[in-house]
Amino acid sequence: MTVFDRVKKLAEKQGISIVELEEKLDFGRNSLYSWKKKTPNGDRLKKVADFFNVTTDYLLGRTPTPTFTRRDERDVQKTLEGMIEGLSDKNALSYMKNGDEEITEEDAELLRASLENAVRTSKILAKKKFTPKKYRKNND
Repeated sequence: MTVFDRVKKLAEKQGISIVELEEKLDFGRNSLYSWKKKTPNGDRLKKVADFFNVTTDYLLGRTPTPTFTRRDERDVQKTLEGMIEGLSDKNALSYMKNGDEEITEEDAELLRASLENAVRTSKILAKKKFTPKKYRKNND
């Protein structure tokens, strides 16, 4: 997915067209369409990211979650790895035992996806709760 594809998807979610977005940001006509083939400059990329309240890393495809930086993604993965290890370590508090059987690959993947979702959600909530108001983008 290109930078343009991500911008278009975000615009669609807000119910605006690319042309309307260009007008709101004071960009020239078809300037966002040029992002299909080339990487935008930093100032314009930041302007679009701020408009949609996402990170530039998300627009560039470096992170799959719009509000997470690379550091946030790394933290999520590290936490998730620790949780997964705890499920298989017999000495860990969170060791999961399914009778005397190991869980199936499908169940393990579903559990991993659920844990990842929980970790991401808690990270988002923590960022909202512990970010001082003066640093919040939407000043809620």
